[in-house]
Amino acid sequence: MDLAVVRARYLELRIALPEARVFYAVKANPEPDVLRTLAEAGSGFDVASIGEITLVLELGADPGSLCHANPVRTPEETASAFAAGVHLFVTDSAEDLDVLALHAPGASVLVRLAVDDSGSATPFGGKFGCSEDEAAVLLPRAAALGLDVAGLSFHVGSQQSDPKAWSGAIAACARVASSSGVELRLLDLGGGFPVRYREPVASLSECASAISDALALAFPARRPELAVEPGRVLVAEAGVLHARVVRVSRRHDGRRWVYLDVGRYGGLAETEGEAIRYRLRTPHDDGPLEPSVLAGPTCDGDDVLYREVPLPTALRAGDPVRLLAAGAYTASYASIAFNGLPPLPVHCTDSAHPVPTPRT
Repeated sequence: MDLAVVRARYLELRIALPEARVFYAVKANPEPDVLRTLAEAGSGFDVASIGEITLVLELGADPGSLCHANPVRTPEETASAFAAGVHLFVTDSAEDLDVLALHAPGASVLVRLAVDDSGSATPFGGKFGCSEDEAAVLLPRAAALGLDVAGLSFHVGSQQSDPKAWSGAIAACARVASSSGVELRLLDLGGGFPVRYREPVASLSECASAISDALALAFPARRPELAVEPGRVLVAEAGVLHARVVRVSRRHDGRRWVYLDVGRYGGLAETEGEAIRYRLRTPHDDGPLEPSVLAGPTCDGDDVLYREVPLPTALRAGDPVRLLAAGAYTASYASIAFNGLPPLPVHCTDSAHPVPTPRT
């Protein structure tokens, strides 16, 4: 991980959305040096568990800079987060509101709206968020329970390819505010800002422009304060995953299989369904290519990264393979001991200060 790239991406986000509070999604990459770099740059944190809360607080983060954005939590987790100083929670159900009222009395809440996340690489499948009608009921219910109603949140899906996705979601939030009679103090735009892997994607400035236009239409009189929950866009391009070829084989079906020493259980879970297609670099990229199956090292038949990808014909066992823009959702997804393999180690450097940063 190159911490200088993390800083640069954070600055790019601040320039694109200067008025928005930033809650970095810790799950994207929880490496302490990455979190410390973002905290020093002024970022807050989107936390989903007491483990993540403890981690960022131990690094010196202010509890007031945290947003507990995971509405799937137990009463014990809610109470622990509140006791640790977290006072901003995302919710999406009447059941969770009851838990918050009891275990985090007076806390600020954002009701999460389910929005169209088509166009994203990994949509949520309905797991989070409520309908517009439900949200219009939950907002006044939260106030009646003694909670501080901060506003609404949404997420357009991870690696969202269409900037207009934010436009539709913002319009939906405006409809909820109108039907509920609740003035939104804070509007959390979530994450989903895309990163270039193999195909071009919309830039942060393009997404920000779509957001600005939508806000002007949806809230012409008074625009709420904004927040965002970026993850991938801040850390993906900072990371390079260094792998090695274990074996190259021609299988019984005639296809050429290339096996790496890292696979879906070693941090490359987002290759499931080929949702994320990492750019690959080898020592033989100038030579001829051959369609190949790229697989991981475990004895699980699903540990296949790409069913057909052009790879150098000269590739052999022992050759290094680098996966670019791999700084997000790799180390945090890596299994601890599947097949007895160790978790993915992370090494941080800083190209702005070329002395390697010791791992914490």
